[in-house]
Amino acid sequence: MKMPTRRGLMLFIVALLVATLAVAWAVLAKRPDIAAWQQQTSPGALSLAHASLEQACASCHTPVTGPDDAKCIGCHANETALLQRQPTAFHADVGNCSQCHVEHRGRDANLRLMDHEALARIGLERLGSMPGTVGLEQDIAHWVSAHPGGDDTTPSHPGTTALEATLTCSTCHSTKQPHSGLFGEDCATCHSAQQWTVARFQHPSPQSTDCAQCHQAPPSHYMMHFEMVSKNVAKPLMPGTTRPHEGAAVEQCYLCHETTSWNDIEGVGWYKHH
Repeated sequence: MKMPTRRGLMLFIVALLVATLAVAWAVLAKRPDIAAWQQQTSPGALSLAHASLEQACASCHTPVTGPDDAKCIGCHANETALLQRQPTAFHADVGNCSQCHVEHRGRDANLRLMDHEALARIGLERLGSMPGTVGLEQDIAHWVSAHPGGDDTTPSHPGTTALEATLTCSTCHSTKQPHSGLFGEDCATCHSAQQWTVARFQHPSPQSTDCAQCHQAPPSHYMMHFEMVSKNVAKPLMPGTTRPHEGAAVEQCYLCHETTSWNDIEGVGWYKHH
């Protein structure tokens, strides 16, 4: 087979460039309102929330550099509801929008899916520029690189990857913490980053009397409401007593509650307490 000459190769490249420019010119002629650079490619449809920007790429992108976080912040900086809610308040200090909120995945794409690993990477990047953290970023990065496999190599945090384990869960999830501080703040020792339910959890036997080790009573149980209403509804009878609820203490949850649900009261059934 005869190899092309240098002159022939150059003619081919020139012809290809001319064809590309011809296509670009034809598109531009049809849509003069759209910048030429943004007509060359479209990685996919925008989500429904950003669909109105479909033909206005410059609203989010800067030529050559790609998505511009400053433009995202310019549109969303005044969303006070987002910044005032404890689970999402961290957005005030994170300026890397496109690392978590990925676009061009179709109209039905959910931009609010949480990527804990992306958040951890952003945190490590910012850690290097914070005062008093010299060497800390390198130490954490070294620990992460030494535990690449997730569950098997981070036994203290089952269900999370090494990157996810560097996050402090309670910073964002303290409002969803049902344990009233009884189990501490290191949520990842039991929970995964994908869901709160613990697959390996098995509730103690219904005959257990140690409920208060894990469950804290609501505030109403430490007021007169407990004596005047709660006890009269449940009517727990202590051994050796003749009157219902005589001597029953707040910590003796098992006298009134079933293990199926807190609203399942022994001898009463489902009861809406408040």
